[in-house]
Amino acid sequence: MRRTTISLFAGVAAMNTAMAGASTAATLIASHTAGDGWSGLPGAFGVLGTAVGTLGAGHLISRRGSRTALLLLYGAAVAGAVVAAGTAMAALLVGMFLLGLGNGAAQLSRYLAAEAFPVHRKGFALSLIVWAGTVGAIVGPNLIAPGAGIAGALGLPGLAGPMLVAVVMTGVAVLASAALRPTPAPPARRTSFAVLRTPAVVTPLVSMVCAQLTMVAVMTMAPLELEAHHHGLQVLGLVISAHMIGMFALAPVSGRLADRFGGRPVIRVGIGALVVASLAAFGAGGVSGLTFAMFLLGYGWNLVFVGGSAMLSRELPADRRIQLQGAVDAVVWGCSAFASLGAGVLFGLGGYPLVTAVGAVLALLPVIVLARRPVPAAPAPHPRPASTGPRSPRR
Repeated sequence: MRRTTISLFAGVAAMNTAMAGASTAATLIASHTAGDGWSGLPGAFGVLGTAVGTLGAGHLISRRGSRTALLLLYGAAVAGAVVAAGTAMAALLVGMFLLGLGNGAAQLSRYLAAEAFPVHRKGFALSLIVWAGTVGAIVGPNLIAPGAGIAGALGLPGLAGPMLVAVVMTGVAVLASAALRPTPAPPARRTSFAVLRTPAVVTPLVSMVCAQLTMVAVMTMAPLELEAHHHGLQVLGLVISAHMIGMFALAPVSGRLADRFGGRPVIRVGIGALVVASLAAFGAGGVSGLTFAMFLLGYGWNLVFVGGSAMLSRELPADRRIQLQGAVDAVVWGCSAFASLGAGVLFGLGGYPLVTAVGAVLALLPVIVLARRPVPAAPAPHPRPASTGPRSPRR
């Protein structure tokens, strides 16, 4: 259990570091190359790659085992970082898609960790892997400026620097996955995706989709808002770091809350945080206001993400759990690809205020599902044989 958790943690930390810098640089490259209206396109390709990666990881794990699946997808991310370093628009899109495949493997890693823990600790277990993103939050954005300096010294465009950093970090993710013990594929049966329409899946699915849409739209356009106010890469790194710290650093707290109170209350709190964050970004008058909004946006997403993931880890049938979890993540990331692309269009039409206003509305949509979907009734306890001795305390 310990070796598995450490290896998964290291792989996710490295992959998040790679994506943090690469995604930010890709937005700026696209803006400079094709204009603000197309600035969300590389992010959309990265998110689409993540959707394909999560779905593919679910199927690969069920057939080849977790170690093989992670090695293949992290290896694809290495290739993607190399391609994206060319900074030409076509290469950038292909590279971001391949990086997304590795990010998909990193996303599904939280469920692999949860499988090693008992039911009452699954929320905390998966939150530990989400917490690994803290490394990326702290390190990734703050390597943008140094990476640009290294790229310049090598005769490359400055924004190729974060892609070079991504090459190294995705390589670390491959090495971390190689340290996993080879495991046989878990027993699985063909999945009927009609299960995705059941109450146990619909509530976390809709909540996670809307949280992802809000987070991606508001966060993706933040670099352009900062650039419009003539802030440099150092300020950009600070704001993106605050956002990613919110996304990951408090994940163990979210996991404990999900184990203690259940996923639904945690999701509700997350929705409130997302709405407040979007409104704060709407009215942000400077760097400090936007930094606070980005942090709260990240933590609101984290609450919904961990709360929904905890529900899926407990309530799905074990023999098809990993495939369904991959399918849910694929839907979440597939939908958010439209957010990345649409955010660029909205920014071109009405600037950052329009993006944040739409984000606030999207964040509120799961309230409808949470109100209509009743909490599933707990199964009736099995009858216990009569005992003459005192009952031991429940653990």
